[in-house]
Amino acid sequence: MFVVDTASLTWILVATAMIWIMIPGIGLFYSGMTKRKSALSLLWLSLMAMAVTSVQWFLIGYSLTFSMSGSRFIGNFAHVASINVLDGPALGSLAIPDIAFCIFELMFAATATTIVVGAVSERGRIWPTIVFVFLWCTLVYNFVAYWTWSPNGWAFILGSLDFAGGTPVHIAAGTSALVYSLVLGKRQPVTHIEQSRPHNINNIFIGTALSWFGWFGFNGGSGLAISSRAVLACVVTNLAACVGGSTWCMLDYFLLKPRYKFTTFGFCMGAMAGLVCITPASGFVGPPASLAIGFVGSVCVYFGRKIKTLFKIDDAFDIFAQHGVGGFVGCLLTGIFAQKYIPALDQVTIAGGWLDGNWIQMAYQLALACAGFAWSFIITLILLLIMDRIPGLALRTSEDGEMQGIDFDQFNEYTHDYIEFQRELYPFKSVSVNSVVTIQTIDNRNDVQKENDVKMVQIRSSLPVEDVW
Repeated sequence: MFVVDTASLTWILVATAMIWIMIPGIGLFYSGMTKRKSALSLLWLSLMAMAVTSVQWFLIGYSLTFSMSGSRFIGNFAHVASINVLDGPALGSLAIPDIAFCIFELMFAATATTIVVGAVSERGRIWPTIVFVFLWCTLVYNFVAYWTWSPNGWAFILGSLDFAGGTPVHIAAGTSALVYSLVLGKRQPVTHIEQSRPHNINNIFIGTALSWFGWFGFNGGSGLAISSRAVLACVVTNLAACVGGSTWCMLDYFLLKPRYKFTTFGFCMGAMAGLVCITPASGFVGPPASLAIGFVGSVCVYFGRKIKTLFKIDDAFDIFAQHGVGGFVGCLLTGIFAQKYIPALDQVTIAGGWLDGNWIQMAYQLALACAGFAWSFIITLILLLIMDRIPGLALRTSEDGEMQGIDFDQFNEYTHDYIEFQRELYPFKSVSVNSVVTIQTIDNRNDVQKENDVKMVQIRSSLPVEDVW
């Protein structure tokens, strides 16, 4: 019978709750970036991804990822339906019970699936997305997480370093989101230039704040103990986010047109980039290195957004750049800046990175990052192509449903009032500058549009009106 460290157990439970907050935070972030007529679907999907992943984790996910025995490639079914997962010592720590470790690691899986589902924005059907979440968690996340964190996994044995999920969470999810966007195809062309911009900066701001808050548990709790190393992980996490957000703002200030303007959206994107990049390194690097990681990561993600343009993939939220590129860069930078004295604070021994003269570490990091990318890309592509050919699991909604918006097409609920929904349905032009605005409807109107068609709107004002909406 082992002795539970109650302080560490308390910290892990608090960290678990903090990471849970990240999941609706990501939903708010995505919801703010999309058009308002599809905003609610992304909020719903964030919680549904959490629900489906929780069931999968209880049934088979935890066993496949963290069973005490297994091959170099994947675990076994020793803990199916959480059999024998209760008060024994956790796989990663003798300080906390197995059940605490189980629910803590569940949050990482749920975060990964929530990141992936952002790829369905504005054009993906909901039922296939639910099925995909369960299958993706089983065939992609469980495998990559096992390689990385299980003592029997090939990458762990090789010596690859990933403290909190740079490869299982970010590279795997970002790559799979890119594939999902590729298979779904491009969204319908927008009818107004403003519609291609984030519709709600407030949601993006709140989503970033919740994610930033949760990341302290994400990285700080990954050592599975309350210690100086856990505090240091929180310090470097915060520094990387601050530098990442500031760097992105400066890039926008000098490069984005109109120039010499600050952007809240830019700071949020940069902060998230810094958080992603520090994730694999957070338990291995000190504050000076975190400044470099936040800066380099933000720059790489900023310009990494051009990858989707180069390959003509409609990645609506730059998920691949943010998580795929960011996770890859963070994984490699871990090989440079990791120092063995930091994990030694928790009595953990590593060889260190380039700063400690361990030059081979970069090869180990590259092997894990490339394997995570390749596995996620290939398995996700096969999975989606098969699903799309199964009756009832077609991935993309109809053209009519896409034009109406996913919120109306598959929920009949809205985050905003119905007037706002109508404004996005109708392309329009004004013909009077004083009192009358004519709305020119498109030719292929559906029933909903016809029922709510408005030909003339009388404006009781003497002020010039050129663009009512």
